Amino acid sequence: MSKTTEQVRKSLKARYSSEKRFRAFGITAVAFGLLAVVVLFTDIISKGTSAFVETYIQLEIHWDPEELGIDDPTDPDQINVADYDALIKAALRERFPEVEGRLDRRALYQLVSSGAGFKLRDQLAANLDLLGTTQTQWLLADDDVDIFIKADVEDRQSKRLPEVARPWVEALERDGQTDIQWNASFFSHGDSREPEQAGVWAAVTGSFFTMLVTLALAFPIGVAAAVYLEEFAPKNRFTDFIEVNINNLAAVPSIIFGLLGLAIFINLFGLPRSVPLVGGLVLTLMTLPTIIISARASIKSVPPSIREAALGMGASRMQMVMHHVLPLAMPGMLTGAIIGMAQALGETAPLLMIGMVAFIVDIPGGPLDASTVLPVQIYLWADSPEASFVALTSAAIMVLLAFLITMNTLAVLLRKRLERRW
Repeated sequence: MSKTTEQVRKSLKARYSSEKRFRAFGITAVAFGLLAVVVLFTDIISKGTSAFVETYIQLEIHWDPEELGIDDPTDPDQINVADYDALIKAALRERFPEVEGRLDRRALYQLVSSGAGFKLRDQLAANLDLLGTTQTQWLLADDDVDIFIKADVEDRQSKRLPEVARPWVEALERDGQTDIQWNASFFSHGDSREPEQAGVWAAVTGSFFTMLVTLALAFPIGVAAAVYLEEFAPKNRFTDFIEVNINNLAAVPSIIFGLLGLAIFINLFGLPRSVPLVGGLVLTLMTLPTIIISARASIKSVPPSIREAALGMGASRMQMVMHHVLPLAMPGMLTGAIIGMAQALGETAPLLMIGMVAFIVDIPGGPLDASTVLPVQIYLWADSPEASFVALTSAAIMVLLAFLITMNTLAVLLRKRLERRW
């Protein structure tokens, strides 16, 4: 008896040790995953926060009509094509009169962004009384100056700013003529080859229209297909063939859907390239299997007693589905829609195939305007050689995550509301 008891104790001890090891492995795996996420987000945030602010330089701008090339201020064409860069160059020469030589002056002129003249143009178009006056202006600095100002003093030697320009920037900094301000253009402009002028709003708008088209098509079609297959379709070889293919399509690489969209929607139907409508159609094809599978699982989870009770009370099969089965299955269907839309929002490969990798400056006004999307914009910026695009890439990733969290939060709140109703 004692021998049997000892064997049981050893067996229990070995089982408890195995359970403890399994629990330790599970906790270690979770901790490692959380640590990886923390490291990833820390790296993204540490690199991306600097993109939300940018450096400005203070200069005294003399609005000289002769320098601008304006002889008739009432002519809008002259205001639009005036040489505002000449005003900026004159202000820089006045601030640094000791700078001589063609190469040194070229380096001096590059302290200010090439897009700063647009700000002066808008100001003059709004107020013609500026002509002939001298005004203090804060002008956007070049991206190399921006990186130099934001860097620690000991790290500035490794920055890209030319040696000849560093004393000028440091002089502006000592005199309080540099300032770091909120980068409003990042949330209002489209893409640009100059990092200090690049914005993410065109990509955000393109993602919004693309997701709108995807949701408007994928969710109703996916739910309708799931309802038909579960409640109305006869069980035969044809429906079995459809089910097998739906399951197979859920595992097809996303770039295949991009090739399909290129061949059908663009080459066959002649739809324009690089528009949210085509992007939404391609992503609809990609997300439909996910939504159909999750919707069918939700419909199957509705208790048979609900169906039997509705039919027993005299409801038709359609009334039973629309009034009882669908409301109970809707929270689960929304869960599948959330997963599918989150997958679609982060896709890049299928959109590259239909031309949404284009360089887009203008903000799209609708699903038929040329645009790009956030993942493609991140891809383009990550491939750019300028150091400032590193921060812009991380900042765009933060915007993409915020977009995804907002979209999912709205879907979860809607799902919770439906769950409370039933």
